[in-house]
Order: sequence, then structure tokens, then C-alpha cells
Amino acid sequence: MPPTHSLYLTMLARALRLRCPRCGQGMLFLGWFRMRSRCDWCGLIYEREPGFFLGSIYVNYGLTAVLTTVIYIALFATDAVSEKRLLWGSTAFCILFPVWFFRYARSLWMGFDQYWDPRAEDKD
Repeated sequence: MPPTHSLYLTMLARALRLRCPRCGQGMLFLGWFRMRSRCDWCGLIYEREPGFFLGSIYVNYGLTAVLTTVIYIALFATDAVSEKRLLWGSTAFCILFPVWFFRYARSLWMGFDQYWDPRAEDKD
């Protein structure tokens, strides 16, 4: 049975709240960068296999690149800020945004994985 539109929205909402993609109750992170190994509610093991979160790097990089490009072109074309300020602002954004978005990129990656390849139960 193919995934449904409402299931997609549910997974997206759970990802944006940094919750377990399967049950939506368990928290994903213990701190800013430290991730839990499994869900406290349903027992879902978060890292499916070694290197599982490599895809989240693409999510983070892709969104950073798109936002930087769009904002840079828009501000450059309108002369809203000087070129020097635009360059320094873009550089700061490219450094700070991926650090802030790190948790959301991982959460979105887990939600995407759970949506397309759901796991009902984890075996210890």
C-alpha cells in the first residue's frame, strides 16, 4: 500500500517538532548535537545503519545553498545592501544556518526514511 498524503504531513510535522518519526512522542535529541540512540516510547532505533545520517548532510547543504543563492541574488539585484555587507552577511549565513539546521536536517531525513521505508518493530 503506497504512503498517503496525510501520512506525509504527519511525518513532516513530527520532523519539524524533532520527534520520533514512528510514534511522534519520543524526543530525538538530548542536547543541541547529541542524539538519543532510540525512542523512549516505541523503541525505534534512530540510526538504522552506519552512515545512515549521511543523507541529512545533503538536506542541510541543499537548503543552505538554495537559500543563500536566492537571498543573495534578490539583495544584489535590488541594491538593498552594499556588496561588502552582502558578502559578509552571506558568509555568516552559510556558517551559522547549517549549524542551527543540523537537528532539523537529521529529523527530516529520518521522517523521509520512515515514510518511504517504514519499520514496524526493531529487533535488539
